[in-house]
Amino acid sequence: MIFVRMHRHPGEMILAACDEEILGETFRGGGAKITVSRTFYGGDLVSEDVFIERTKSASIMNLVGNAVVNRAIAAGLVSEESVIVIGGVKHAQVVMM
Repeated sequence: MIFVRMHRHPGEMILAACDEEILGETFRGGGAKITVSRTFYGGDLVSEDVFIERTKSASIMNLVGNAVVNRAIAAGLVSEESVIVIGGVKHAQVVMM
């Protein structure tokens, strides 16, 4: 399962999504750090199919977690080359043009 939260900003719809089991965790590696905060990522707990459906309304996506990033890659939303790994966890940011 995947946590998904939509953030509305003027002119933008930001989708924040993470794997269920990493919500609230902090990861470090390669000089980088990411905190998977409940306030930013902790929205609805949904299936992979619902996650993909919700990406359709996003103009920006911030994804953390091996499962969610792999699902986005499989759906053609993220290229593998744009993924970074922090502390063994995949992270991708996407801006839809």
